[in-house]
Amino acid sequence: MALIPELVEMAARHGASDREKISSSLTEAARSQSSMLRALLDNAELDETGFYRELTEKFHLPWGGADIAKATPELRAKLPARIALRYQLLPVGVENDQLTLLTYDPFDLLARQAVAEAVPQRVRYEVYTRKGILPALRQVYGIGAETFEELLEGRDSDELDQVRGDEVNVLDENESEEASVKKFINQVIREALRERATDIHVEPLSDDLRVRYRIDGVLQEVPVPAQMRKLQRSVINILKLTAGLDLGEDRRPQDGRISLELGGQPIDVRVASIPTINGESISLRLLGKEVFSLERLGLDDDYAGKIRELLAMPNGIILVTGPTGCGKSTTLYTFLSGLNTKERRILTIEDPVEHKLPGVNQSAVQPDIGNTFANLLRSFLRGDPNVIMVGEMRDYETAEIAIRAALTGHLVFSTLHTNDAVGGITRLLDMGVEPFLVASAVRAFLAQRLVRRLCPVCKAPAQPGDYSPAYLRSIGFPPDYEPKIMRAVGCESCRQSGYEGRLAIVEICMVTPKLQEMITQRKTAADLRPAAEKEGMRPLRKYGFDKVASGQTTIEEVMRVTTADLSALDE
Repeated sequence: MALIPELVEMAARHGASDREKISSSLTEAARSQSSMLRALLDNAELDETGFYRELTEKFHLPWGGADIAKATPELRAKLPARIALRYQLLPVGVENDQLTLLTYDPFDLLARQAVAEAVPQRVRYEVYTRKGILPALRQVYGIGAETFEELLEGRDSDELDQVRGDEVNVLDENESEEASVKKFINQVIREALRERATDIHVEPLSDDLRVRYRIDGVLQEVPVPAQMRKLQRSVINILKLTAGLDLGEDRRPQDGRISLELGGQPIDVRVASIPTINGESISLRLLGKEVFSLERLGLDDDYAGKIRELLAMPNGIILVTGPTGCGKSTTLYTFLSGLNTKERRILTIEDPVEHKLPGVNQSAVQPDIGNTFANLLRSFLRGDPNVIMVGEMRDYETAEIAIRAALTGHLVFSTLHTNDAVGGITRLLDMGVEPFLVASAVRAFLAQRLVRRLCPVCKAPAQPGDYSPAYLRSIGFPPDYEPKIMRAVGCESCRQSGYEGRLAIVEICMVTPKLQEMITQRKTAADLRPAAEKEGMRPLRKYGFDKVASGQTTIEEVMRVTTADLSALDE
């Protein structure tokens, strides 16, 4: 208890504002014999590095900042996972038969007692920040390491190599094994949600099992326990069982869903099983409850105004274009959410239904029973809708029915796979749609990409020499934007990536009378694109450079997702 006032004062000097709340949480932790420093970090926003440097100086404790980089997977055998992860202790080296552990709570006597019982050698403790220790622990031990350690304890290697997750009687006779594997799967999903991942990929290799998350559109490998290889069949087959897939079928792709609740948050997981030469690869798409709004898309005022103008139209087609994974579905859901009132009847055709929108009538494509995009859309026209959303225009029949719906007073949204907005025009013409129908029915083509947003904590101005003038000219970067370029740095907050979250960059091609005339005349994309720019369309790359100049993303991100804009290069 005597330590509490000193900790409160130190916390206040390093960013904590509510002293009364901190004192109360520390007192409660001391009374319940739990970690006081953990309670402090949970209840205060601190500059952890400054706080812990002062703590080590005041109490003459060794600082572990120089040793954090020495944490490697080879050291995990030195400290059992159940102790390392429970007390959040990180092994960083062994010298002269002495094990060095990093801790953010040097006053945790229970942790020291547990280590003394499990480690037969001398132990040296060094102090480091919790923000630094936790990601390093995941890297060293892998997700769910304590679960596998408990599961495999006391079982020999030959026995484990014979375990097969597709032998149902094995799971029936050993319920603890099934429960442990499910616990591990839950840990993987929880970690993915914490890291803002949209997808989890469980991929069998020739002699290992790899887990990767897609975070902000980029795949990142996740460290997993070394023991996971021995139970990879159980992991994959329990995922299949939970998703309602056929356990005996491993030669053909299968699709399923899992509905679960983690931490009070409902999560819908779309599961896809894909056969590979090393076994089945499982992909999980995480679909949590999302709030769809124009503000979340990050559009500037000009484009947000154009979108609102389009949504206010009584009829016509609005097409969102771009490659897979560019956020087209999110944009369509945003449009529908903005129009979802009790005065409108909204019908959707999707493949599959990714997010359930209250008040919207959503249908899933089922080709095996004849429920194709075209057939469902045809029946929708007899269902008295005001607004129709078609997940994708894949063929002439679907496009023709959608155009007929637009011409008979319906507002229709759909998507096309094209590289830019003007490409949507030529794509419809290539499908066989008559030019005069495209000109009269389509109101706008909206192309988009997703770029990673700079981490607000660590982003910094670009350094002189980072980008040569010749390079900036070659990509069409405006000269007056150059002093505003920011760069990704990387910190603990963004997992050293330099980015956190994503935003949309878009181009909107409004089908103006001038463009209607050119479409009717079957003008090519080479003629349509400059005309669209004269009519107010801002190309994707130029819009992206505006986001660079406002400090939201980087040149590298814009270049990664956009193709060459010839008109920009000519300027």
